[in-house]
Amino acid sequence: MTEVRLLSTSAILGYGFPEASLAAGMARKPHMIGVDGGSVDPGPYYLGAGKPFCSIMAIRRDLRLMLRAATEARIPLVIGTSGGSGGEPHLQIVAGLVREIAREEELHFRLALIHAEPERADLLSRLAAGRVRPLAGLPPLEPEVVERAARIVGMMGPEPFLKAMEGGAQVILAGRSSDPAPWAAACLRAGLPPAPAWYAGKMLECGATPSIPKGHDCLLVTVREDHVDCEPLNPIRKCTPLSIANHSLHENSSPIHHVEPGGLLDTSGCRFDALSDRAVRISGMSWEAKPYTVKLEGVELAGHRSICVCGTRDPLLIGRIDTFLGEVRGIVAEKAAAFGVAPSQYKLAFRVYGRDGVMAEREPLRDASPHELGFVIEVVGETQEVATAVLGIARTNMLHTDFPGRLCREGNMAFPFSPSDIEVGAVYRFSIYHVLELDDPCELFPIEYEEV
Repeated sequence: MTEVRLLSTSAILGYGFPEASLAAGMARKPHMIGVDGGSVDPGPYYLGAGKPFCSIMAIRRDLRLMLRAATEARIPLVIGTSGGSGGEPHLQIVAGLVREIAREEELHFRLALIHAEPERADLLSRLAAGRVRPLAGLPPLEPEVVERAARIVGMMGPEPFLKAMEGGAQVILAGRSSDPAPWAAACLRAGLPPAPAWYAGKMLECGATPSIPKGHDCLLVTVREDHVDCEPLNPIRKCTPLSIANHSLHENSSPIHHVEPGGLLDTSGCRFDALSDRAVRISGMSWEAKPYTVKLEGVELAGHRSICVCGTRDPLLIGRIDTFLGEVRGIVAEKAAAFGVAPSQYKLAFRVYGRDGVMAEREPLRDASPHELGFVIEVVGETQEVATAVLGIARTNMLHTDFPGRLCREGNMAFPFSPSDIEVGAVYRFSIYHVLELDDPCELFPIEYEEV
């Protein structure tokens, strides 16, 4: 029976993993080592700004260990959604680190870069041909939304990875991809069916997260024609039927149907059997082929942000906080207008921690009486100058606005930082969350090879 052993080092490149776990995994002679590089979870900023959300220091550390292990064992190292968001700048950042480490460690390998940013003209022609449809209740995609987007990526399936493997690449760095896709590609290349291939990818995409206690660590998954075996490499962790079943619900709108490029993974018939107190076998998954689509993710500039953090412990102020914030908001509008900033040029928000800072208007516990409140004052303006100017007015009036019974005549707020006003920079919002029909799964994702 065909068997493929796959080693995932962590949930995301740069999250870290114990070296001992990596060594234990390599001792099991895996056929591929890999890690997911990113996600949309941290929000639209990183895609728009072209920056990774893990530090370069952390990414370099993880890459160095993985490159050494893969080249010594002569097995593929595969990374999807490179640099956090999988855009062209993110891919080039990781590629640059790989080349740098290879020089320092005197490593030699064939490198493949799989690009994931479609050309705008090509995307517009596909849109005009009626091949794009919206997700998540969004309106149909309009050409002007495509044109003003700061960056757009397509989320590739396993086929571009498979093509790069067949092209002789030992190290594969990809732009935006479906999280399980690199692992599914290794299984499909070995001739395994798509159902266990995709299920294995679902387990491997987050490293040892399917185990308990959870942590950023390594996971070994063995894939055969009719089942998948999962085992963490750190002896302090274990996979149980419950931990595996729980992880299979991860990041899906349906608990049993997982929509992927080219098909649907159905886990409704899955069976979870303990092989030991640390390993679990999963069987009974099925795959239904569907017309091939990939998700498009795009962001556009929404303004510039400035923030201020402060807090109060005044019980009289806390008792009338909504009225107080309404008064401050009115003063800000009046004074901003005085130097030529209209309400349409900015958005002012008060995030009140200790009351509803986490859930905002959805907070069900409205009768609590906190003894202190923390505030994040946020202004998003058309420009950074507007945002900072309006924030300064809001901060000053949070500090000095009077209220009935006020005893402290010097200031209402305590500030933990100096400077108190922080310019955060550009703000992006998701503007494209649509699917694109493809005739060829690789047509949107060109591959570039080089000898490193």
